[in-house]
Amino acid sequence: MSHDNLKLYPSVRERYDALAQAGDITADPAQRALAARFDKLISDVATRRVATKSSALGWLFSRRSPRHETIKGLYVHGEVGRGKTMLMDMFHELVPVKRKRRAHFLDFMADVHERINAHRQALKNGETKQDDPIPPVADALANQAWVLCFDEFTVTDIADAMILSRLFRALFERGVVLVATSNVQPDNLYRDGLNRQLFLPFVDILKQHVDVVDLDARTDYRLEKLNRMPVYLHPLNDETSRQMEKAWNAVAEGAEVAEDHVTVKGRTVTIPRAVRGAARFSFADLCSKPLGASDYAAIVERYKTIFVDGVPVLDHARRNEAKRFIILVDILYDQHVHVVITAAEAPDKLYSAKSGTEAFEFDRTASRLFEMQSEEYLQGAAGAEQQPG
Repeated sequence: MSHDNLKLYPSVRERYDALAQAGDITADPAQRALAARFDKLISDVATRRVATKSSALGWLFSRRSPRHETIKGLYVHGEVGRGKTMLMDMFHELVPVKRKRRAHFLDFMADVHERINAHRQALKNGETKQDDPIPPVADALANQAWVLCFDEFTVTDIADAMILSRLFRALFERGVVLVATSNVQPDNLYRDGLNRQLFLPFVDILKQHVDVVDLDARTDYRLEKLNRMPVYLHPLNDETSRQMEKAWNAVAEGAEVAEDHVTVKGRTVTIPRAVRGAARFSFADLCSKPLGASDYAAIVERYKTIFVDGVPVLDHARRNEAKRFIILVDILYDQHVHVVITAAEAPDKLYSAKSGTEAFEFDRTASRLFEMQSEEYLQGAAGAEQQPG
């Protein structure tokens, strides 16, 4: 069903049911229940908006006394591919608020750090006398959007962890409503992080201002679609490109695709395209650049479905790229990652040299690439995505 057709349905539940009726998704009781929760939140937000507008002093009370009209948001956690983001995106589109924002949580935090640094620079330049950057940053963020929707809420950076408690206390005091999706429940955020005890007050504040929902949906419906499609496509031609796009679209389901980054030992590794737990690279992105096992491991830790476009036939002259590809496949295989690849040849014909270390090692790589197409492997990959993370 097209996005334009969905506009005919005024609630999250109705949109969800329309997608199920059209066969675009398989109806799931847990997802339908969450759709109803989102509709209740839309009603709460709309009621506050109308009440605020109806009072001549509403704008004053809404800014200075939000404790009298607190709306609890939603924190939805569950395994990858359960429909969290799809339903939140429906909520974000339908909630009748102009000042709303939908962002990947790590992108939001990067914005926050930029604002804090700009304030500190302004203080240094004598442009402000306020030492503490948190209140003005919270003011600016709340003025920009009082309904915040975050995808993939996760905390891995100590710089983020140290400011979250004060920042979100300030945002909630300003009446901000938070909706977030995550792979982990709040108590497991920043689980093994440095100085975690300094982060724990944020968890308490978060749980006071959101209802926590465990989306225990039936299955990863995206991988169900993907498992019915070929995952190793060759040779490189228009037809395999079309099938690759079909598989990618089955995962993305119309969600916004964006560039992402992971930090490995102080270096930044770029993920050219990422959406809903899946990452897409060209062969050159992964194997023509000086990447190593730690880089691939960091990518796989964040993304459990990997697309690789354009694997060429390799030979002795490209042994460095072949070596990286061998390492990449080993890590993908060991971590039971779901992989979709377009390649010039079948796995056993991808390395043309008959001698040398890479030729010997590539036999194992070819064997693993064949196995990664098997039903047994694909079922295991789906199970790997369901592990808590």
